[in-house]
Amino acid sequence: MSDRGEGGVISLRGRRRERSQTARELAHLSDEAVLALIARADDQALAELYRRFGRLAYGLAFRILRDDALAQDAVQDAFLGVWRAAGRFTAERSKPSTWLLTLVHRRAVDLVRREERRRTEPLQPESEFAGAEAADEAELATRRQTIREALRQLPSEQREAIELAYYGGYTQSELAERLGQPLGTIKSRMFTGLARLRDTLGEDARAQFGPG
Repeated sequence: MSDRGEGGVISLRGRRRERSQTARELAHLSDEAVLALIARADDQALAELYRRFGRLAYGLAFRILRDDALAQDAVQDAFLGVWRAAGRFTAERSKPSTWLLTLVHRRAVDLVRREERRRTEPLQPESEFAGAEAADEAELATRRQTIREALRQLPSEQREAIELAYYGGYTQSELAERLGQPLGTIKSRMFTGLARLRDTLGEDARAQFGPG
């Protein structure tokens, strides 16, 4: 049976059912099994790990940083660390949750130290700002082009959610209503999409899209 709708447009209903089925299957897996899938670059598994431990990770980060944006930053970087290093996880050494929270703690402490350094650094003279401004304009144009290229490489649903949120000004709740998707699905799309962008762009992604 064809999965094309009216006008030859491919219907997404079957794909949505398939993703929903995948989420239900992941929910029954152990934490170790989810990490094994992440090691194989399964972004649905990364979203499942975030559903299980995202709130706990944020709570730990916030207790250390006492700042919402920085806490989100620490959590985002920790999950990105999981994405990159899941293949090196060893179950005999620790539980997945312990490993993840260790990454969160380390990143949060790093951010505390970074903020302390910023507060003690002397201000630059105005002449230095004037010289840097001209160079920044050219660099900004290059960054924008790099970000556009990275966005094009995302799956269409992740790209759509991120572009509507950051360029269209929609909240996640508004996106869920606009796209006809559960709020949790929108959050997962944005989380996995931003993780990929940060993996590709590094600090450019943080400057453009914020901490989380």
